[in-house]
Amino acid sequence: MKKIILLILIFQTPLIYYDQIIAGELKVTTGKSNENYNYKKAYFAGGCFWCMEESFDKVEGVIKSISGYSGGKMKNPTYKDVIYKDTGHVETIEITYDPNKVSYESLVNVFWKNIDPFDKYGQFCDKGKSYRSVIFFKNNKQKKIIQNSVFEVEKRFNSKVVTMLWKFDKFYKAEDHHQDYYQKNFLRYLTYKKACQREEVLNKIWN
Repeated sequence: MKKIILLILIFQTPLIYYDQIIAGELKVTTGKSNENYNYKKAYFAGGCFWCMEESFDKVEGVIKSISGYSGGKMKNPTYKDVIYKDTGHVETIEITYDPNKVSYESLVNVFWKNIDPFDKYGQFCDKGKSYRSVIFFKNNKQKKIIQNSVFEVEKRFNSKVVTMLWKFDKFYKAEDHHQDYYQKNFLRYLTYKKACQREEVLNKIWN
């Protein structure tokens, strides 16, 4: 009798799991400590993507940031394409975040505190179309959050925000040597950042 019951359980178990998967009731994990099925992505352009990576990597709830290009029409652009050609792309970072730990609205606020929202020519010492500030929205909910935040920034400073709102289309990852640049090339990065007077400008605007 025990053998019969055991055989029934063995053959029924896969069917139960199969039914759960079909019904969307069973959450499958990859074996990693983090259940990344709930992670979301956000896209920001705030001038040099090295600096934006550093700023967002400090935020609790941000899983990772990737430097790349977005907003243009050229497929698979290179750094030289974006800088020297009229691709329409801007230096962008892709943020993967846990919405249970940090909200999209909070990420937008972090973005503002790390850019000059009134510079239409670029950011800090980096000038040109590829260094313009842009917030990309993926849906109407994100667009509304961004619009509300723009209103608050303009109200605070009594000045017109020139940061653009673009509908997100595609993101192209930048070359490997651009990823985590602020960590891999720490001294060169600090020299660049200081020469651009990034922190001085940000303190003047936001503090």
